[in-house]
Amino acid sequence: MDVHNKLREIRREKDVTQQKLATALGVSRQTIITVEKGHVKRPSDELMLSIANYFDLKVSDIFLRLL
Repeated sequence: MDVHNKLREIRREKDVTQQKLATALGVSRQTIITVEKGHVKRPSDELMLSIANYFDLKVSDIFLRLL
């Protein structure tokens, strides 16, 4: 199932760079870019949860299912 996300908007709103987020999550900056651009149909549950926890949000606040 495809997942749309608001990661870029939330990251910019919180003034967090792609590199800062990537470093905090232990992933590459390219991974963050790929997720933001929607080049991955569905990020792993672990990555979505890590991103949500970083921003103190629910996964559903960032990642939206597309039917």
